[in-house]
Amino acid sequence: MISVCIPIYNFNVTKLVKELSRQSSILNVSSEIILIDDCSKSSIKKVNESICSNEVYIKLDKNIGRAAIRNKFLNYAKYENLLFLDCDVIINSKSFLKTYIDIIKANNAQIMCGGRTYKAIPPKRDRLLRWKYGVSRESKSHEIRGKSPNKSFMTNNFVITKSTFQQIKFDERLNQYGHEDTLFGFELKKRNIKILHIDNTVLSDGLECNNSYISSTESAVDNLIKILRFINYDKKFIEDVRLLRIYYKYFRLRRLIVVSFIIFKPIIKYFLSKGYVSLYLFEFYKLGTLCVKMKCA
Repeated sequence: MISVCIPIYNFNVTKLVKELSRQSSILNVSSEIILIDDCSKSSIKKVNESICSNEVYIKLDKNIGRAAIRNKFLNYAKYENLLFLDCDVIINSKSFLKTYIDIIKANNAQIMCGGRTYKAIPPKRDRLLRWKYGVSRESKSHEIRGKSPNKSFMTNNFVITKSTFQQIKFDERLNQYGHEDTLFGFELKKRNIKILHIDNTVLSDGLECNNSYISSTESAVDNLIKILRFINYDKKFIEDVRLLRIYYKYFRLRRLIVVSFIIFKPIIKYFLSKGYVSLYLFEFYKLGTLCVKMKCA
């Protein structure tokens, strides 16, 4: 019936696996939990060993990245429905698995997304950037996500049929952080595969520190430029990605944006890294990064 697929990278999954195991044990359906560790630190692997060894557990000797590791689950999953969860999520509903199972039985959707939420109480200032961005841009109701279903696709909590996933895999040329989900959602859209958005959220728990998230954002911009080349600057993709829409809207001003960004980048980065978060400044930081990198590409 369902294979729960959890890629692990440097995170303690004990609570997550325990809760999933508890929920699956009370459901009258065939299920399994598969965990693939993407070459985490030895200390993390040691912590996870006891809980993971009771499930299907694979440890990779080399880090292969967020896209390739998800594709790898096809080699191990027994069942037709694959539930992908990020390793840093918290299951905040006692009927989380049952909700997915009930909808799978009642609906023939090829892919569905459950959504994500964040803790209501802000974290300490050194992790405020990721939290504030997540709350503002990612934590949306299923009704809102459903208005732009493919643009709203996220990899942290989704179900896909094995047959669909075998046709459309994550692009393994994207071997660093960022936008592998954006491209995947776009490829689904090109094939007229609509994503069903449902109210079955998980709580995001693994907030990066501000400096780490800024670095991840810069990496995501690199991936976005790679994708543009892969798809030959497809106008429909550009229209789907907010950062690219803004870039091309102000294309004639890109030199001014680059000069302004180079001048103000140190102070913007300082304020963001210290947790004095303005999402407008963060969006300008992303736009400036894109303009500089596109100029150099």
